Amino acid sequence: MPITAERTYKSKGGVIIRRKSRNADYAAGTSEWMDRLDRQRGAVLSSSYEYPGRYTRWDMALANPPLLIESNDRKITIQALNERGCVLMPAVTGALEGHEDIAEFSADEYRIDLTVKTPDRAFSEEERSRQPSTFSVVRTLVDLFSCDDDQLGLYGAFGYDLTFQFEPINQKLQRPDDQRDMVLFLPDEILIVDHYGRKAHVLEYDFEFNAKTTDGLPRDGEETPYKPATETPGRGDHEPGEYADLVRSAVDYFKRGDLFETVPGQVFYEPCSNPPSAVSRRLQQINPSPYSFFINLGSAEYLVGASPEMYVRVTGGRRVETCPISGTIRRGKNAIEDEAQIRKLLNSTKDEAELTMCSDVDRNDKSRICVPESVRVIGRRQIEMYSRLIHTVDHIEGTLLDGKDALDAFLSHTWAVTVTGAPKRWAMQFIEDHEKSPRAWYGGAIGAVLFNGDMNTGLTLRTVRIKDGVAQIRAGATLLYDSIPEDEEAETELKASAMIAAVREAGLALTSEEEVVKAKPGKGKKILLVDHEDSFVHTLANYFRQTGAEVVTYRSPVLDEVFDRVNPDLVVLSLVQARRRTLIVQQPLSGRVLVNCRSSVFVLACKR
Repeated sequence: MPITAERTYKSKGGVIIRRKSRNADYAAGTSEWMDRLDRQRGAVLSSSYEYPGRYTRWDMALANPPLLIESNDRKITIQALNERGCVLMPAVTGALEGHEDIAEFSADEYRIDLTVKTPDRAFSEEERSRQPSTFSVVRTLVDLFSCDDDQLGLYGAFGYDLTFQFEPINQKLQRPDDQRDMVLFLPDEILIVDHYGRKAHVLEYDFEFNAKTTDGLPRDGEETPYKPATETPGRGDHEPGEYADLVRSAVDYFKRGDLFETVPGQVFYEPCSNPPSAVSRRLQQINPSPYSFFINLGSAEYLVGASPEMYVRVTGGRRVETCPISGTIRRGKNAIEDEAQIRKLLNSTKDEAELTMCSDVDRNDKSRICVPESVRVIGRRQIEMYSRLIHTVDHIEGTLLDGKDALDAFLSHTWAVTVTGAPKRWAMQFIEDHEKSPRAWYGGAIGAVLFNGDMNTGLTLRTVRIKDGVAQIRAGATLLYDSIPEDEEAETELKASAMIAAVREAGLALTSEEEVVKAKPGKGKKILLVDHEDSFVHTLANYFRQTGAEVVTYRSPVLDEVFDRVNPDLVVLSLVQARRRTLIVQQPLSGRVLVNCRSSVFVLACKR
């Protein structure tokens, strides 16, 4: 593969970073990388949804990263996953050892274990994101590798429980011992797929520190094949009707004024016999989204998602964007029904109130870290359409104050009001008190914290968490004073349906194109369409061709030589009722079936 000219950066922490680019097969896209993630750590991130000024189509992937950063509460581990990672460990150790926010620290050439201090003083709301937390370590690593490269950074997932380092929530749910609240990778190889230019390339990074270099070292790592669960899981953590009861219990909170809205969820379980890559492929087929992701987190845990919602995006190091979503209705069967559903959604005072509340809280979050006059709504109740749902979305922006960075923007929004509620702290306590299982990754974020100061993250929604071979799908609904319990429960089931279908239908994603063609019922058949001056016949021809049949259309009258030349297996004759055309059959046919098609009647006839 051709290699482009090398770019070299020296990071703020003194790490030499060299970047090369090689061409990749655009047609293959991320397919090979997805297969690798069934057994290797890494991530595939993509956007298959477009919205002017907001979302464009792109794909990227990474596998076998040299460094892993993971946390459980305030305990953090940084691990070299191969020899290339060992080259970076002295730089990481030097940046973190003696850090004022770290209470305990131990390190060797492969691993760092540390504990972040608990804050020992009060922090103002404007500086809350700078108190000792897991993000003290993340910020130090971003500072260490800070450079102008626009792709290199920390990629991965941020769990829901990270917010408890900033919000004093009384935890009542038992957390599993192996729960991780954050998993981030520092990659040294990134696939970039450009759908506008219809091209792809791989960025290869080498690092040098203290006269040691990764140049020439293999880009390898641990491989662990996926293993499905041996036992069948139950339905989920709620029985039918239980979520509706939860909605009823929230009414008293609304009456007292403790809550304005809250967003509890329920979990559905599914056996996952197919590999996670197949689930991801199927979910992309049936539910395109602006934040699709497939992440192998290691330790037999995978995230497969099709999130519709931006969490926090920072561009140019200063501009902050969010796109809160609230207001949901089922898609129609066609464009005409969609239009009716859109009008119903836009005329819903409940859905309007939901989104207004979310955007008000979102602006509150930005006001802590943004230039005051810069916080504004630039898109109001805009319609976004997905495979099974229609949403109303606001688009809000702000400009970071001097001295604030992307992590300040990220932390000021933890977690989005669209998955918690308002007032945020009370809503999160309600969720902790009334949900039946810890959220883990749900309601957190996935994406990248880039070393050039930018950030792109999506909210962890519409996500399948695969743990030890079992798929877990959590879905919630926004509850207000006038919520109808049965409707809210139905909404959670609707939101989960695409993910459940992706798990159940993952085997279809493994079917080759040749097998799909072979499965078409019309393949090998010839159909003659006789047009009695009714153009609908051409739409019908389109439908028949979708079955794999070979279709040809002639206007009436059809000569015998046409029948002889085409030799059709089926003949379809159109009858225009308005003109009372006489049907002329020029060849003996049997097995006629009348088919009503709106303005016309068609006779489907089979040859003797």
